[in-house]
Amino acid sequence: MQSVPGLVILYGSIVKKKWAVNSAFMALYAFAAVLICWVGWGYQMAFGDKFIPFLGQPDVALDQKFLLRRTFVGYLPNATMVYFQFVFAAITLILIAGALLGRMNFHAWMIFVPLWLTFSYTITAYSIWCPTGWLYKKGIIDYSGGSIPWYTMMVLHKKISFLKHVDDTMAIFHTHAIAGSLGGILTGIFAEPKLCRIFYLVPEWEHYIGLLNGFHNNRAGAGFKQLGVQLLGILFVVFTNVIMTSIICVVIKFVVPLRLSEEQLSTGDDAIHGEEAYALWGDGEKYQSRHNSFYTADQEIPQSTKSAGAGGQVEMA
Repeated sequence: MQSVPGLVILYGSIVKKKWAVNSAFMALYAFAAVLICWVGWGYQMAFGDKFIPFLGQPDVALDQKFLLRRTFVGYLPNATMVYFQFVFAAITLILIAGALLGRMNFHAWMIFVPLWLTFSYTITAYSIWCPTGWLYKKGIIDYSGGSIPWYTMMVLHKKISFLKHVDDTMAIFHTHAIAGSLGGILTGIFAEPKLCRIFYLVPEWEHYIGLLNGFHNNRAGAGFKQLGVQLLGILFVVFTNVIMTSIICVVIKFVVPLRLSEEQLSTGDDAIHGEEAYALWGDGEKYQSRHNSFYTADQEIPQSTKSAGAGGQVEMA
């Protein structure tokens, strides 16, 4: 829960001053909108009964009997799992906002959030995390990333010329996309079968055998298979998100513009939300005579005021 205001403060401190309000609004809206969509239909689409090979049956996740029932993994009630996965989904959308700050139309963002959650996030979540998902059955290992690759890419992106040219407001590409992919691949190499089976609460079977463990125990075939499953999962997530996100953006483009106008881009919060986070003159402030002057647009500034001397003496008309 604390990560949401934390991300608001983080984004607001990194973007230009003129985007502080907009970045906060995009993050907070994503959190609120995902909550409604998640309990309304999203959770069941990601973790419910099978509807189609890549998706669960849409349904409400607020029934008292359902919330008190034991979840599909561990000894937790469904209420705990619904809330935990909701925060996870909300943070995912907020991270997407980090790549769009200062460019995407806020009205387009309001439409994008529920559509992307429904038609993109739920597909990958069901396939990887739900016990009936096809990648889950193949034994894919996903711990939602790891600190070591994240910290590593934060350092490496300053050294790799390609990553310096990626148009990414909050450095989401290298911090999450590359780091997450690297974490998934390294998991397939270093996975320890016994620890993975304890985590997933499954008995002995032919999954979760890392490549190095396979070489050590004369099971190289199983190790290569696990690494292949990890790569397949990465490709599936990338392919699904590229296709679905492109379709969603094309649909939204017919309703509202995706990108802010040049005037809005140069002005910032004042043009989009009619307010600013910082009372600073200059970058990000749109001059309006009725707001920023003692004189209205149809009033002429007195000549004596215009010709005031350098000594600071001003004659009153």
